[in-house]
Amino acid sequence: MSTTEIPESGTRGRTRRAILGAAASVLARDRGATLADIAEAADVGRSTLHRYFPDRRELMNAVVEDSLEAMGRSVAAAAIDDGPPLEAMRRLVAALVDVGDRIMFLWGDPRVLAEHTPHANPGDPECEGDEPFTDDPVLRLIERGQAEGVFDPDVRPAWIQHVLWAMIYTGVEDADKGVLPRHGVTATVIRTFENGILARR
Repeated sequence: MSTTEIPESGTRGRTRRAILGAAASVLARDRGATLADIAEAADVGRSTLHRYFPDRRELMNAVVEDSLEAMGRSVAAAAIDDGPPLEAMRRLVAALVDVGDRIMFLWGDPRVLAEHTPHANPGDPECEGDEPFTDDPVLRLIERGQAEGVFDPDVRPAWIQHVLWAMIYTGVEDADKGVLPRHGVTATVIRTFENGILARR
């Protein structure tokens, strides 16, 4: 079993999750942070961190995978296949803002994902392209909203999705810089997003 496959249960699982969460938070703000910086943020010793992740490359791979999974869980928890499209979209924005550190880590530096090949993950913008991931729940929501006359039908679903990711990232980043109050990110993203993508009456 590799160090990235330590079971997510008991003390070992809690310690591993603490390291991964701390690494995402620290590296989102300082790409040059050392393993010692990450160990301190996770409240573990350097030797403990090395027992889980022997080197920086293995830690980075694990943090990318864990961050993508965290985003996937947030999308799933938002239950965006249920209810009116506009309400579902608002739940999605709130859910993704809640994992803002992971979003900043993944998309704050293009090298993070360029050096990693993640597994296909519904809701992950890296799974998109001219041929979008066929089981992407976010694209399904956008297409459903367009079909119901809620979202602008003259804009490509993938374009709307890319705009959504960009706005969420910007909101989270502004909150981190103190430009925007953290409690106001979701409302600001929703207001700006809806002003741009709702169907014209």
